[in-house]
Amino acid sequence: MSTLKTFIVEDNPLICENLVSTLEELTRVEVVGSAVDEASAVQWLSTEGNRADLIIIDIFLRNGSGLGVLQVIKDADLPLRRVVLTNYASTDIRRRCTALGADRVFDKSCELDELITYCARVADGTATAPGAPG
Repeated sequence: MSTLKTFIVEDNPLICENLVSTLEELTRVEVVGSAVDEASAVQWLSTEGNRADLIIIDIFLRNGSGLGVLQVIKDADLPLRRVVLTNYASTDIRRRCTALGADRVFDKSCELDELITYCARVADGTATAPGAPG
């Protein structure tokens, strides 16, 4: 089982801290960085030497949007799994995220267990391919 290098884009410090501790405790996730806004996330992603296997992105950020981060990743064709974790997981948001290359969209209020399971499955190699259902 390999360690899943993960970058988190979340503007709420308490949510980010809890997410990091939960994922690192329950899965083979190593959080390699985080950002609170679109510009910081894009800067990290474009910096030589920074590498992640997975990015977890909130939609509404301090400045900018997680949709903008997804667009940059899609345009640059970066080889990482893309997960959205939001309080606004409506059908429209899920559709927009998927169109921008998100592999999964999870609702913060009721799908955290599914996110943890997904991260564990990506780390152990049993998750479906990016973009595949399930």
